Amino acid sequence: MSESAKPHHPSPQGKGEKTHASDFSYVGIDAILEQMRRKAMKKGFELNIMVVGQSGLGKSTLMNTLFKSKVSRKSVQPNLEERIPKTIEIKSVSHDIEEKGVRMKLTVIDTPGFGDHINNENCWQPIMKFINDQYEAYLQEEININRKKRIPDSRVHCCIYFIPPTGHCLRPLDVEFMRRLSKVVNIVPVIAKADTLTLEERDFFKQTIREELRANGIDVYPQKEFDEDADDRVINDKIREMIPFAVVGSDQEYQVNGKRILGRKTKWGTIEVENIGHCEFAYLRDLLIRTHMQNIKDITGSIHYETYRVRRLNESNAHFKSQPSDHPAVQPKANGQPEVKPSAPQANGVAAKHEVMSHEM
Repeated sequence: MSESAKPHHPSPQGKGEKTHASDFSYVGIDAILEQMRRKAMKKGFELNIMVVGQSGLGKSTLMNTLFKSKVSRKSVQPNLEERIPKTIEIKSVSHDIEEKGVRMKLTVIDTPGFGDHINNENCWQPIMKFINDQYEAYLQEEININRKKRIPDSRVHCCIYFIPPTGHCLRPLDVEFMRRLSKVVNIVPVIAKADTLTLEERDFFKQTIREELRANGIDVYPQKEFDEDADDRVINDKIREMIPFAVVGSDQEYQVNGKRILGRKTKWGTIEVENIGHCEFAYLRDLLIRTHMQNIKDITGSIHYETYRVRRLNESNAHFKSQPSDHPAVQPKANGQPEVKPSAPQANGVAAKHEVMSHEM
C-alpha cells in the first residue's frame, strides 16, 4: 500500500490539549496530569467535616456560609425541636455538590449536646468513639478478600472546633477536648461570633489561645511535623500565626455599593463575612476548600488512619499469638474417635473488636 493510501488514525486528544507535532524532543509525560484530572472529575471527591461546640455558637450558619448552600443539619431538618439532648448525639447529613463540573459528596457531622450540660466530664468520649468507628469501618472494608473497587470513605477529615468568644482564655473543656482529639483527627479551632469582640480583644484572645495550645502540647492543623518541604513550611507558618480564625457566619445576602455580599446587618453598618478587614472567615474558607482540602484528606489517610490501622493489626496479632495453638484442638470421644474442636472464627484476619480504642499517641 502506498504511503498516501494508508488510512489515517487520529490519536485521541482530550479537550483543551495542545499538539506538540513540531516539537521533536517532546515525549508527552506531562499528559499524565490531564489524565489524572479527567479521572478525578469522573470519580468526584468526598469531604467529611465535623463541627463541635456548645449550642448557640453558629455552627450551622458557618457551614451554610462556607458552601453557600443549606448544608447544615438544621437547614435540612428545619422543624427540629430545639432541645438540649441528655447525652451527646452524633448526627450527619450528606449532600452532592457540583461546581463547574466538579462533583463532591459533602458530609457534615454535627454533635448536639456537646458542652451544654452542668457536668461535661468525658463529653469528648462519644466523639472519639465515632471517629474511631469510621476508621474501623474503613479498615474492615480494606481487609476484605473481595474488596470494593472504591471503598466508601466515612472517615472524619476535619473537625472545626468552636471556641466561645469570651475574650479571656480557653476553658478546661476546650483544652481537654483538643488535647485528646488532635491525636486522631485534624482540628481547626475557630473563635465563634467574633464580631462580639473589639479588634484589641480579638488579637489578645487569639494570642492567649495560641500560648495555651503550645503550653498543653496541642498540635492543631496544619501540624508542623507534617510540612512536606520548605515551601510548605513558609505557607503553613503564616496560617499557624492566624490560628484560631476569628470568624463570623451569615447566610443572609445584602447589597453593598451595588455588590452582593453575605453579611450581618446592624444599626452601625453591615459586617461583611468575606471581607478580611471585618473577620477571618475568608482565611478559614481558603484553608478548608481552596488550598488545603487535599492535604487535610491526605493527613487523615496517611497519618491518623494509618496510626489506627497499625495499632489494630498489632493488637490482633497479639490476640492470635496468645491463643494456645493455631491448630484445632483434638480430644478423644467416647467411641475412641478423635473429636475436632474448631478454633474461634477470625474476621478477615483481624480479631473481633470489643471496644473502641482512642489510639492516643
